[in-house]
Amino acid sequence: MVESNHAGYTGSGFVNYDNVSGGYVEWTVNAAQAGSAALTFRYANGTTVNRPMTITVNGTPVATGKAFNGTGGWTSWTTAGLDATLRAGANTVRATATTANGGPNVDHLSVDAGTTPPQPGTTPVGINGQLTVCGTKLCNRYGKPIQLRGMSSHGTQWYPQCLTNGSLDALAKDWNADVLRVSTYVQEGGYETDPARFTALAHSLIEQATARGMYVIVDWHMLDPGDPNANTARAKTFFSEIAGRHKGKNNVLYEIANEPSGVSWSRIKKYAETMIPHIRAIDGDAPVLVGTRAWSSLGMSEDGTESEVVNNPVNASNIMYTFHFYAASHGQEYLNTLSRAAERIPMFVTEFGTQDYAGEGANDFTMSQKYLDLMASKKISWVNWNFSDDWRSGAVFKDGTCNAGGPWTGTSSLKPAGVWIRDRIRSADNFPTS
Repeated sequence: MVESNHAGYTGSGFVNYDNVSGGYVEWTVNAAQAGSAALTFRYANGTTVNRPMTITVNGTPVATGKAFNGTGGWTSWTTAGLDATLRAGANTVRATATTANGGPNVDHLSVDAGTTPPQPGTTPVGINGQLTVCGTKLCNRYGKPIQLRGMSSHGTQWYPQCLTNGSLDALAKDWNADVLRVSTYVQEGGYETDPARFTALAHSLIEQATARGMYVIVDWHMLDPGDPNANTARAKTFFSEIAGRHKGKNNVLYEIANEPSGVSWSRIKKYAETMIPHIRAIDGDAPVLVGTRAWSSLGMSEDGTESEVVNNPVNASNIMYTFHFYAASHGQEYLNTLSRAAERIPMFVTEFGTQDYAGEGANDFTMSQKYLDLMASKKISWVNWNFSDDWRSGAVFKDGTCNAGGPWTGTSSLKPAGVWIRDRIRSADNFPTS
């Protein structure tokens, strides 16, 4: 019901939720253009009990159990905010109570249209345009080899709260990142549990990276089972929807199998030669990144070598092969393998950490720097794991940063690995144009 019996509201009144789960308030928001926006709810909760709500935009949840804590009285008003992606034109925003206490008293919703668009020609995408694989290198629209450097999200089923308007602004403008890897887990509570939700979340993050002039790697994060062929049908559906919407963009790269394991290279190659034509039939321009055997170690972690790929490459053009390393676990032998492979086939390091293979434990910055020096010398692009506040030492943010909404810029909220990798991403790019 609409009431006006508690002072401090704006306009002619506020909405008082019924004391039931499932009650909701809905707004229609008209956006001049598609893009990220900050949604801010003004509310009062005169109890001492949180009255959480689920916030959806155009039917897709963007926050589940969003906290609306007690404000000290029904005349004490405060705000709760979150970031979401709006489409051009009409959007439906709904706030639904999730407990028997119902929702708080809600005064209004305000919408801020998000990030200031970057100046043309000043961002990684603005400078380099559509990327292609030329020989063993990733090349820009001028045919010049370049190196991209950036961050990977953690699984979007666990840490979407770390991928906000503010954090992505910081990644693009404070960290000066060139690329964001969007990791959509297939299992582990990911895509298979709710394909529509995780596809919509990937769409949103691609749009947000695009708005900031960054490249984006669409990571099909298959992990267990280790044979990518186990999820071919799901992969075809996912990449059909992603490519269908974003085929007109010049900043998308498709990573079709994160970390194959316990499976032969011939099986991985078979999967790649199924998926690449499927994607190319929709989006013929974007580079495709192919995972390698043994958790994308070129077979090293299962007693193989790069020769299995070098001698039996995937039958496709405009592709690169992926290599993952964790410096405290993968030492000189792995580094040498990457170095040899990069002389023969196009390589892209789509995931690495400065810790052990689980992203835990002490940082080995000395070995990590050896890898970075090699990758700089050979123009091997790289993405660090991971842009979240996971408890592990490999997550860049300190615990609790994401739920607190930052701070996102500077180093006060970063773990040692975050400080180290931010400093190296921030160093000047070398993007030749002539």
